[in-house]
Amino acid sequence: MKFNNRKETGIIPSIYIIVVAVFITNAFASVELKYDDVPFNYSSLIPNAIALLVGIYIFIVGKTFEFDSDGETINFKSNGVLVSQFMHYREQRTEVPKSKLKDFRVENYFFYKRLHIFIHSRNSRGYRHYKYNITFLTGKKVKALKMSLAKILEKNKARA
Repeated sequence: MKFNNRKETGIIPSIYIIVVAVFITNAFASVELKYDDVPFNYSSLIPNAIALLVGIYIFIVGKTFEFDSDGETINFKSNGVLVSQFMHYREQRTEVPKSKLKDFRVENYFFYKRLHIFIHSRNSRGYRHYKYNITFLTGKKVKALKMSLAKILEKNKARA
């Protein structure tokens, strides 16, 4: 099974540009209010704080995610969205044989989803742990991801 979330993450650069424009506009408006005869109050900084928090959130969760379980290996790939066409600045890749997958877990917070992958390691430590941001995967794709990984785990337990 192969899928990615490029369609869902296509809107992120537009949202980011709008957030930056709102931040800059509010910054200039705050400076303009400061030079008027009106006394300065900190309530004019609230829109800037909100825009800054939204911008940071979009930057953190704005990642593409690709999954491929065709063949003998499982491939996970994650990359940043904003300047990913020019450079791979937040790229994360994992390619492992299906037989080494030991467990997975999906954490679903209100505004953030994360996939945890546990791979059997040759080291004496036991497992390697990988985390992938899957916030912008649709519910249907998350369900398919869970089903695919659960199927691989069942096959691994049947072999053992």
